[in-house]
Amino acid sequence: MKELLVASANQGKVREIQALLQDIQINLITPEELNLFIEVKEDGLTYAENAAKKAHIFARASGMLTMSDDSGLEVEVLNGAPGIYSARFADQMGATDADRRNYLLQQLRTYRRPWAARFICTVALAAPDGAVHFSEGVCQGEIIPQERGSNGFGYDPIFLIPELGKTMAELEMDEKNRRSHRSRAVLAIRPVLLSLL
Repeated sequence: MKELLVASANQGKVREIQALLQDIQINLITPEELNLFIEVKEDGLTYAENAAKKAHIFARASGMLTMSDDSGLEVEVLNGAPGIYSARFADQMGATDADRRNYLLQQLRTYRRPWAARFICTVALAAPDGAVHFSEGVCQGEIIPQERGSNGFGYDPIFLIPELGKTMAELEMDEKNRRSHRSRAVLAIRPVLLSLL
């Protein structure tokens, strides 16, 4: 069976990718399984730069075809913030997902609702020889002031998809994998993945 390294320690993210690729004869491997504990500094200015950096480093270290992604939440009234800093958007060290959600809501409380927002994700697929391929996915929605749902992670509990009347965290996995920014990016790169396998 072919193998693909998913350069992430985020188990929620790995489960999403696994569900999206379940019909392909492929074994997803995580860096932990290979004892690859590499800290990659995400200092790029774009999602693509960060995703490519992670994918390149892990592809070289493992000798395997490697998928990585970088994603973020962009809120309109905050001029696209937190954006590429979404995972580090907080007023304290060691902040949890809940801390970041609370901090975001504090930043928004002086603005009138609705708080239009979008999730964006760029996937990078890197081969050990240095070749890299990209795809992108976007999910439009809005931020709400109260958390709902327990199926997601990150900002999912406060990200509402208006046409469904549900937050990302209220969606079942199959529904999330038809709607989410990550699912759209992963599905967009599937043809490239299949050709490389």
